[in-house]
Amino acid sequence: MQRAYNFNAGPSAMPLEVLQEAQAEFLNYAGTGMSVIEMSHRSAEYAALHAETKALLRELMQIPDDYEIMFIQGGGSTQFLMTAANFHTQKYAAYVNTGVWAKKAMAEGKFFGEVYEAASSADKNHSYIPDSFNIKDGTSYVHLTANNTIYGTEYKSFPKFDVPVICDMSSDILSRKVDVKNFDLIYAGAQKNLGPAGVVIVIAKKAFLATARQELPTMLKYATFAANDSLYNTPPVFAIYMVNKTLHWIKEQGGVDAIAQNNAAKAKLIYDVIDGSGGFYKGHAVKEARSLMNITFNLATPELEKDFVAQGKAAGFVGIGGHRLVGGCRASAYNAVPLEACAALADFMKKYQREHE
Repeated sequence: MQRAYNFNAGPSAMPLEVLQEAQAEFLNYAGTGMSVIEMSHRSAEYAALHAETKALLRELMQIPDDYEIMFIQGGGSTQFLMTAANFHTQKYAAYVNTGVWAKKAMAEGKFFGEVYEAASSADKNHSYIPDSFNIKDGTSYVHLTANNTIYGTEYKSFPKFDVPVICDMSSDILSRKVDVKNFDLIYAGAQKNLGPAGVVIVIAKKAFLATARQELPTMLKYATFAANDSLYNTPPVFAIYMVNKTLHWIKEQGGVDAIAQNNAAKAKLIYDVIDGSGGFYKGHAVKEARSLMNITFNLATPELEKDFVAQGKAAGFVGIGGHRLVGGCRASAYNAVPLEACAALADFMKKYQREHE
């Protein structure tokens, strides 16, 4: 079977071993005679899976005991809403505007009070990460977007603040080591590095959860999920099952440090082509802010970019067109994208340049 070179930005590539394991036990999970998607979320078999998934996350991310781990439906976009609904309790909420998703999060925050930009990279089309911040008195929290899938930038290190920090890590969770203790709440949609769409991982400091607004609908309260082990209603069982498989795979690769080393090597293959192209390929992000997950670049004209994407697709490269809002080209080299795929794309880029200069 010929597998595509999958550079989709999400849903994205998953480890072949994980897909094969899921396929092998799809009709009979853990000897139950049922698929995992058929069984009760109250069953002993699912309870064991659920607990193990949390334990693997805690181990791989070194999550302290005073943090809750929750599985929530609705994607990152619902988290834009939930974070503000629960924690925008003072006069302001601060957002660092590093692109489209940060702006979307800020738009949801406006439903619950006044928001402002603590910093922005909009002046240079989100090609860099700001390093100077303005935090007003009476700020409930500052919201960061760790990695920017559309513009291809990421924080290499995270700033410290005197107010709680909420971070969207949807695009780079478990791609590199982060110190969870530096965040009050982390959320991440699974569909880029951890599994299929359908579940969001939320990691929150228990003391921070205690500060949340209480007068909210049941399903918008983090307290509902924390108090019920994410089982107040039926959780996205299959998505959590696939996250479990992917976490096992990450551990088998050598853990987060090994994954990070591989991700750096993958991204270097493609960035080296961009840097060595003499301007044929133009990277969007400044070098010191380049994402290892989302490699964004342009060619001389939109027409040439369209041809590059079309020829790439014919050669087996999927998902290398830029986001519809900004155009250009993008290769999303998430955890499960193999080194060989990035090497093949680098070779294709060199060949395309030779034929079109």
